[in-house]
Amino acid sequence: MHMLYDSPSYIVVQFDVPVSLSLSDQPHPDHPPLQRDGFEIVDKFSRKEIFIEGALAQQFQEGVEALIEQGPDVDDLDAFIAQYANLGQQPVVMH
Repeated sequence: MHMLYDSPSYIVVQFDVPVSLSLSDQPHPDHPPLQRDGFEIVDKFSRKEIFIEGALAQQFQEGVEALIEQGPDVDDLDAFIAQYANLGQQPVVMH
């Protein structure tokens, strides 16, 4: 788990999600297991969150990387993250 972004509006945390393989597709013992990223996005104002993985997470990561190359400010990053955060339906619950 890695905290990637924390603004007044959003928090983005990256998780390493192991890829599940069938028995016939198991990696060689000398190679580490496959990983893919997942992202938890928390909207601080609406107090909702979403976890994205797979193709949507890859699209999110590529969009953030492209935006960073342009030297964005917090408002630019928040606007991009809002596109994904608006998909969130899970209320934030404290444990």
